[in-house]
Amino acid sequence: MRPHLLSLTAAAAAALALLPSAAAASGSASSGFTITDPRIKESSGLAASRIHPGVYWTHNDSNDGPYVYAVDSATGKTVARITLTGIGKPRDIEGISLGPDGQLYVGDIGDNLGGSWNHVWIYRFAEPKTLRDATLKAEQFTVKYADGPRNAEALMVHPVTGRVYIASKDERAGGLYEGPEALSASSTNTFRRIGDVPWVTDGAFSPDGGRLALRGYLWAKTYPWKDGRPAGAGEAVAAPWQGQAESVTYTADGSALMFGAEGAGSRVVAVPVASGAKPSPSSSAAGAPAPAPGAPAGPEGGSFTKGALVLVAAITLTLAAKRLLRRRPKA
Repeated sequence: MRPHLLSLTAAAAAALALLPSAAAASGSASSGFTITDPRIKESSGLAASRIHPGVYWTHNDSNDGPYVYAVDSATGKTVARITLTGIGKPRDIEGISLGPDGQLYVGDIGDNLGGSWNHVWIYRFAEPKTLRDATLKAEQFTVKYADGPRNAEALMVHPVTGRVYIASKDERAGGLYEGPEALSASSTNTFRRIGDVPWVTDGAFSPDGGRLALRGYLWAKTYPWKDGRPAGAGEAVAAPWQGQAESVTYTADGSALMFGAEGAGSRVVAVPVASGAKPSPSSSAAGAPAPAPGAPAGPEGGSFTKGALVLVAAITLTLAAKRLLRRRPKA
Protein backbone atom coordinates (compact mmCIF):
# COMPACT_ATOMS: atom_id res chain seq x y z
CA MET A 1 0.00 0.00 0.00
CA ARG A 2 1.36 3.41 -0.96
CA PRO A 3 2.14 6.08 1.69
CA HIS A 4 -0.65 8.49 0.79
CA LEU A 5 -3.19 5.67 0.73
CA LEU A 6 -1.95 4.57 4.15
CA SER A 7 -2.57 8.03 5.51
CA LEU A 8 -6.11 8.05 4.13
CA THR A 9 -6.81 4.66 5.64
CA ALA A 10 -5.47 5.89 8.96
CA ALA A 11 -7.81 8.86 8.73
CA ALA A 12 -10.76 6.53 8.28
CA ALA A 13 -9.66 4.51 11.29
CA ALA A 14 -9.32 7.66 13.36
CA ALA A 15 -12.79 8.77 12.31
CA LEU A 16 -14.23 5.51 13.57
CA ALA A 17 -13.00 6.41 17.03
CA LEU A 18 -15.35 9.41 17.01
CA LEU A 19 -18.41 7.19 16.68
CA PRO A 20 -20.28 5.23 19.34
CA SER A 21 -19.56 1.53 19.55
CA ALA A 22 -21.19 -0.53 16.81
CA ALA A 23 -23.26 -2.57 19.24
CA ALA A 24 -24.58 0.47 21.07
CA ALA A 25 -25.32 2.48 17.94
CA SER A 26 -26.93 -0.10 15.72
CA GLY A 27 -29.08 -2.10 18.08
CA SER A 28 -28.92 -4.84 15.44
CA ALA A 29 -29.27 -8.56 15.93
CA SER A 30 -26.11 -10.53 16.65
CA SER A 31 -27.02 -13.36 14.28
CA GLY A 32 -25.57 -13.66 10.80
CA PHE A 33 -22.45 -15.26 9.39
CA THR A 34 -18.86 -14.57 8.41
CA ILE A 35 -17.66 -15.10 4.84
CA THR A 36 -14.60 -17.32 5.21
CA ASP A 37 -13.53 -17.77 1.57
CA PRO A 38 -10.21 -15.88 1.15
CA ARG A 39 -11.10 -15.25 -2.51
CA ILE A 40 -14.03 -13.05 -1.43
CA LYS A 41 -12.26 -9.90 -0.31
CA GLU A 42 -14.67 -7.28 -1.63
CA SER A 43 -18.17 -8.67 -1.23
CA SER A 44 -20.26 -5.97 -2.88
CA GLY A 45 -23.71 -7.51 -3.23
CA LEU A 46 -25.98 -10.14 -1.65
CA ALA A 47 -28.98 -12.13 -2.85
CA ALA A 48 -30.78 -14.82 -0.88
CA SER A 49 -31.35 -18.07 -2.75
CA ARG A 50 -34.95 -19.27 -3.04
CA ILE A 51 -34.15 -22.90 -3.83
CA HIS A 52 -31.18 -23.44 -1.51
CA PRO A 53 -32.20 -22.55 2.08
CA GLY A 54 -29.64 -20.45 3.92
CA VAL A 55 -27.49 -19.82 0.84
CA TYR A 56 -26.53 -16.30 -0.25
CA TRP A 57 -25.06 -15.28 -3.59
CA THR A 58 -22.31 -12.69 -3.61
CA HIS A 59 -19.48 -11.38 -5.79
CA ASN A 60 -16.36 -9.29 -5.52
CA ASP A 61 -16.04 -5.69 -6.58
CA SER A 62 -13.76 -4.83 -9.53
CA ASN A 63 -10.62 -6.71 -10.57
CA ASP A 64 -11.89 -10.21 -9.82
CA GLY A 65 -13.40 -11.72 -12.95
CA PRO A 66 -16.70 -13.22 -14.13
CA TYR A 67 -17.33 -15.02 -10.84
CA VAL A 68 -20.33 -15.37 -8.55
CA TYR A 69 -20.11 -17.21 -5.23
CA ALA A 70 -22.73 -19.17 -3.27
CA VAL A 71 -22.06 -18.96 0.48
CA ASP A 72 -23.74 -21.22 3.06
CA SER A 73 -24.79 -19.05 5.99
CA ALA A 74 -24.64 -22.05 8.35
CA THR A 75 -20.87 -22.33 7.90
CA GLY A 76 -19.77 -19.17 6.08
CA LYS A 77 -18.12 -21.40 3.48
CA THR A 78 -18.41 -21.15 -0.29
CA VAL A 79 -20.41 -24.06 -1.69
CA ALA A 80 -20.16 -23.05 -5.35
CA ARG A 81 -18.23 -20.64 -7.55
CA ILE A 82 -19.92 -19.92 -10.87
CA THR A 83 -17.80 -18.74 -13.79
CA LEU A 84 -19.84 -16.79 -16.33
CA THR A 85 -19.20 -17.18 -20.05
CA GLY A 86 -20.76 -15.51 -23.08
CA ILE A 87 -20.04 -12.04 -21.68
CA GLY A 88 -17.24 -9.51 -22.02
CA LYS A 89 -14.67 -8.73 -19.36
CA PRO A 90 -16.44 -7.31 -16.29
CA ARG A 91 -15.35 -3.81 -15.29
CA ASP A 92 -16.95 -3.16 -11.90
CA ILE A 93 -19.60 -5.59 -10.63
CA GLU A 94 -21.57 -3.92 -7.85
CA GLY A 95 -24.93 -5.62 -7.38
CA ILE A 96 -26.82 -8.90 -7.60
CA SER A 97 -30.52 -9.74 -7.41
CA LEU A 98 -32.77 -12.74 -7.97
CA GLY A 99 -35.74 -12.33 -10.29
CA PRO A 100 -39.12 -14.08 -10.29
CA ASP A 101 -37.94 -16.08 -13.29
CA GLY A 102 -35.44 -17.90 -11.07
CA GLN A 103 -32.53 -16.13 -12.70
CA LEU A 104 -29.76 -14.16 -11.06
CA TYR A 105 -29.10 -10.65 -12.37
CA VAL A 106 -25.56 -9.33 -11.92
CA GLY A 107 -24.97 -5.58 -12.26
CA ASP A 108 -21.69 -4.53 -13.86
CA ILE A 109 -22.80 -0.97 -13.15
CA GLY A 110 -19.99 0.66 -11.18
CA ASP A 111 -18.20 3.68 -12.62
CA ASN A 112 -15.62 5.00 -10.18
CA LEU A 113 -14.74 7.89 -12.46
CA GLY A 114 -18.19 9.38 -11.92
CA GLY A 115 -19.86 8.75 -15.25
CA SER A 116 -17.08 8.15 -17.76
CA TRP A 117 -18.62 5.10 -19.46
CA ASN A 118 -21.48 5.66 -21.87
CA HIS A 119 -22.90 2.23 -21.11
CA VAL A 120 -22.80 -0.48 -18.45
CA TRP A 121 -23.95 -4.11 -18.41
CA ILE A 122 -26.27 -6.52 -16.67
CA TYR A 123 -25.61 -10.26 -16.83
CA ARG A 124 -28.31 -12.88 -16.29
CA PHE A 125 -28.13 -16.61 -15.69
CA ALA A 126 -30.38 -19.27 -14.17
CA GLU A 127 -29.75 -20.05 -10.52
CA PRO A 128 -28.24 -23.55 -10.58
CA LYS A 129 -30.30 -26.30 -8.96
CA THR A 130 -27.15 -28.10 -7.83
CA LEU A 131 -24.47 -26.23 -5.89
CA ARG A 132 -21.00 -27.00 -7.17
CA ASP A 133 -18.28 -25.12 -9.05
CA ALA A 134 -19.50 -24.71 -12.62
CA THR A 135 -19.18 -22.66 -15.79
CA LEU A 136 -22.48 -21.26 -17.02
CA LYS A 137 -23.46 -19.24 -20.07
CA ALA A 138 -25.01 -15.88 -19.24
CA GLU A 139 -26.96 -13.31 -21.25
CA GLN A 140 -25.48 -9.83 -21.47
CA PHE A 141 -27.60 -6.68 -21.58
CA THR A 142 -26.30 -3.23 -22.47
CA VAL A 143 -27.64 -0.43 -20.28
CA LYS A 144 -27.70 3.34 -20.72
CA TYR A 145 -29.35 6.05 -18.61
CA ALA A 146 -31.75 8.49 -20.23
CA ASP A 147 -30.03 11.43 -18.52
CA GLY A 148 -26.43 10.39 -19.15
CA PRO A 149 -23.71 8.17 -17.61
CA ARG A 150 -23.38 7.80 -13.85
CA ASN A 151 -21.90 5.65 -11.11
CA ALA A 152 -24.16 3.05 -9.46
CA GLU A 153 -23.88 0.22 -6.94
CA ALA A 154 -27.45 -0.97 -6.36
CA LEU A 155 -29.32 -3.37 -8.67
CA MET A 156 -32.82 -4.54 -7.69
CA VAL A 157 -35.18 -6.89 -9.54
CA HIS A 158 -38.81 -6.74 -8.47
CA PRO A 159 -39.83 -10.24 -7.32
CA VAL A 160 -43.31 -9.99 -8.87
CA THR A 161 -43.01 -7.91 -12.05
CA GLY A 162 -39.41 -8.85 -12.89
CA ARG A 163 -38.62 -5.23 -13.70
CA VAL A 164 -35.04 -4.15 -13.05
CA TYR A 165 -34.13 -1.00 -11.10
CA ILE A 166 -30.79 0.71 -10.48
CA ALA A 167 -29.96 3.30 -7.83
CA SER A 168 -27.13 5.65 -8.73
CA LYS A 169 -24.54 6.67 -6.15
CA ASP A 170 -24.16 10.42 -5.79
CA GLU A 171 -24.03 12.48 -2.61
CA ARG A 172 -25.88 15.37 -4.26
CA ALA A 173 -28.14 13.92 -6.95
CA GLY A 174 -28.59 10.17 -6.60
CA GLY A 175 -31.49 8.70 -8.55
CA LEU A 176 -33.65 5.60 -8.75
CA TYR A 177 -33.83 4.34 -12.34
CA GLU A 178 -36.41 2.04 -13.91
CA GLY A 179 -35.53 -0.32 -16.73
CA PRO A 180 -37.82 -1.35 -19.59
CA GLU A 181 -40.60 -3.83 -18.95
CA ALA A 182 -38.35 -6.58 -20.31
CA LEU A 183 -34.61 -6.44 -20.97
CA SER A 184 -33.41 -6.90 -24.54
CA ALA A 185 -30.15 -8.67 -25.38
CA SER A 186 -30.19 -7.33 -28.95
CA SER A 187 -30.57 -3.61 -28.28
CA THR A 188 -29.66 -0.99 -25.71
CA ASN A 189 -31.83 -0.88 -22.60
CA THR A 190 -32.58 2.67 -21.47
CA PHE A 191 -33.15 3.24 -17.75
CA ARG A 192 -35.18 6.30 -16.78
CA ARG A 193 -35.09 8.24 -13.53
CA ILE A 194 -38.24 7.85 -11.41
CA GLY A 195 -37.13 9.37 -8.11
CA ASP A 196 -34.37 10.83 -5.96
CA VAL A 197 -32.38 8.79 -3.44
CA PRO A 198 -29.57 9.50 -0.97
CA TRP A 199 -26.05 8.04 -1.36
CA VAL A 200 -26.97 4.39 -2.00
CA THR A 201 -24.53 1.45 -1.93
CA ASP A 202 -27.13 -1.31 -2.32
CA GLY A 203 -30.82 -2.10 -2.29
CA ALA A 204 -33.27 -4.99 -2.29
CA PHE A 205 -36.98 -5.70 -2.59
CA SER A 206 -38.81 -7.70 0.05
CA PRO A 207 -39.80 -11.21 -1.16
CA ASP A 208 -43.42 -10.13 -1.66
CA GLY A 209 -42.38 -6.98 -3.53
CA GLY A 210 -44.16 -4.73 -1.06
CA ARG A 211 -41.11 -2.85 0.23
CA LEU A 212 -37.82 -1.52 -1.08
CA ALA A 213 -34.78 -1.44 1.21
CA LEU A 214 -31.92 0.95 0.49
CA ARG A 215 -28.66 1.34 2.37
CA GLY A 216 -25.66 3.65 2.41
CA TYR A 217 -22.48 3.70 4.47
CA LEU A 218 -24.20 5.09 7.56
CA TRP A 219 -27.94 4.61 7.06
CA ALA A 220 -30.65 2.25 5.87
CA LYS A 221 -34.37 2.65 5.20
CA THR A 222 -37.28 0.68 3.83
CA TYR A 223 -40.01 2.23 1.68
CA PRO A 224 -43.49 0.95 0.82
CA TRP A 225 -43.56 0.06 -2.89
CA LYS A 226 -46.77 1.32 -4.50
CA ASP A 227 -47.68 1.67 -8.18
CA GLY A 228 -44.10 1.04 -9.26
CA ARG A 229 -42.61 3.71 -7.01
CA PRO A 230 -41.23 4.05 -3.47
CA ALA A 231 -43.84 5.86 -1.39
CA GLY A 232 -43.56 8.10 1.63
CA ALA A 233 -40.64 9.21 3.72
CA GLY A 234 -39.35 5.74 4.49
CA GLU A 235 -38.67 4.01 7.79
CA ALA A 236 -35.20 3.98 9.32
CA VAL A 237 -33.55 0.60 9.91
CA ALA A 238 -30.95 0.06 12.63
CA ALA A 239 -28.24 -1.06 10.22
CA PRO A 240 -24.86 -2.04 11.70
CA TRP A 241 -21.81 0.17 11.26
CA GLN A 242 -19.61 -1.73 8.80
CA GLY A 243 -17.10 0.70 7.29
CA GLN A 244 -17.34 -0.17 3.59
CA ALA A 245 -21.02 -1.06 3.91
CA GLU A 246 -21.74 -2.38 0.45
CA SER A 247 -24.62 -4.85 0.46
CA VAL A 248 -28.10 -5.66 1.69
CA THR A 249 -30.75 -8.28 0.95
CA TYR A 250 -33.83 -9.70 2.58
CA THR A 251 -33.80 -13.24 3.90
CA ALA A 252 -35.80 -15.63 1.72
CA ASP A 253 -38.75 -15.48 4.14
CA GLY A 254 -38.57 -11.69 4.49
CA SER A 255 -38.15 -11.81 8.27
CA ALA A 256 -34.80 -9.98 8.35
CA LEU A 257 -32.45 -7.80 6.36
CA MET A 258 -28.91 -9.09 5.83
CA PHE A 259 -26.22 -6.39 5.80
CA GLY A 260 -22.77 -7.07 4.36
CA ALA A 261 -19.50 -5.22 3.80
CA GLU A 262 -16.27 -5.41 1.86
CA GLY A 263 -13.10 -6.84 3.40
CA ALA A 264 -11.50 -10.22 3.96
CA GLY A 265 -13.50 -12.34 6.41
CA SER A 266 -16.36 -9.86 6.33
CA ARG A 267 -19.37 -10.27 8.60
CA VAL A 268 -22.97 -10.42 7.33
CA VAL A 269 -25.32 -9.14 10.04
CA ALA A 270 -29.01 -10.01 10.31
CA VAL A 271 -31.41 -7.28 11.44
CA PRO A 272 -35.02 -8.39 12.07
CA VAL A 273 -37.60 -6.51 10.05
CA ALA A 274 -39.58 -4.28 12.40
CA SER A 275 -43.30 -3.83 11.87
CA GLY A 276 -44.77 -0.36 12.19
CA ALA A 277 -41.42 1.42 12.45
CA LYS A 278 -41.70 5.18 12.69
CA PRO A 279 -40.77 7.21 9.58
CA SER A 280 -37.43 8.95 9.82
CA PRO A 281 -37.85 12.66 10.63
CA SER A 282 -34.87 13.49 8.41
CA SER A 283 -36.65 12.26 5.27
CA SER A 284 -38.36 14.57 2.83
CA ALA A 285 -42.06 14.66 2.03
CA ALA A 286 -43.98 11.79 0.49
CA GLY A 287 -43.54 10.64 -3.06
CA ALA A 288 -40.03 9.17 -3.14
CA PRO A 289 -36.85 9.09 -1.09
CA ALA A 290 -34.92 12.34 -1.46
CA PRO A 291 -31.23 13.21 -1.18
CA ALA A 292 -29.95 13.83 2.32
CA PRO A 293 -26.31 14.82 1.85
CA GLY A 294 -24.35 14.75 5.07
CA ALA A 295 -27.37 13.70 7.15
CA PRO A 296 -27.66 9.91 7.21
CA ALA A 297 -30.39 8.31 9.30
CA GLY A 298 -29.17 7.25 12.70
CA PRO A 299 -28.87 8.23 16.36
CA GLU A 300 -29.11 11.93 16.96
CA GLY A 301 -26.59 14.12 18.72
CA GLY A 302 -23.80 16.51 17.84
CA SER A 303 -20.91 14.14 18.50
CA PHE A 304 -22.45 11.42 16.34
CA THR A 305 -23.15 13.82 13.48
CA LYS A 306 -19.62 15.20 13.48
CA GLY A 307 -18.09 11.75 13.68
CA ALA A 308 -20.35 10.46 10.92
CA LEU A 309 -19.39 13.31 8.61
CA VAL A 310 -15.70 12.72 9.25
CA LEU A 311 -16.15 9.01 8.61
CA VAL A 312 -17.98 9.59 5.34
CA ALA A 313 -15.21 11.89 4.13
CA ALA A 314 -12.46 9.48 5.16
CA ILE A 315 -14.14 6.46 3.58
CA THR A 316 -14.81 8.40 0.39
CA LEU A 317 -11.18 9.47 0.10
CA THR A 318 -9.94 5.96 0.86
CA LEU A 319 -12.20 4.33 -1.72
CA ALA A 320 -11.37 6.94 -4.35
CA ALA A 321 -7.63 6.54 -3.82
CA LYS A 322 -7.81 2.74 -3.79
CA ARG A 323 -9.79 2.52 -7.01
CA LEU A 324 -7.76 5.13 -8.86
CA LEU A 325 -4.59 3.28 -7.93
CA ARG A 326 -6.07 0.10 -9.39
CA ARG A 327 -6.41 1.84 -12.73
CA ARG A 328 -2.96 3.48 -12.65
CA PRO A 329 -0.65 1.68 -15.13
CA LYS A 330 2.30 -0.05 -13.55
CA ALA A 331 5.69 1.55 -14.08
